[in-house]
Amino acid sequence: MKQHMKTDDTIQPDCFGDIGIVFPMGEDGFRESPEACMACAHKTECLRTAIARPAGLAVREEKLRRAYESRSISFFKRWSEKKMIAKRRKKTSP
Repeated sequence: MKQHMKTDDTIQPDCFGDIGIVFPMGEDGFRESPEACMACAHKTECLRTAIARPAGLAVREEKLRRAYESRSISFFKRWSEKKMIAKRRKKTSP
């Protein structure tokens, strides 16, 4: 596993913050962290970073879709959240 330096001199693996590696979609349709990530010292910061990046918005959309399908949230709550996600996506796109 390759590693690179962070600005505060801590070494992070190259996979740091990559949503496709640290929080991939499982066979059951849910995202889960691989076993290798569970043993990593950077797992919490890494996952937070991955979710905060633009690709992490897809995770929020998936969670929102599941909540709406299970009727845990209302139509208006779903609409409001989708609108917020769209604004964030627009803000982060070049």
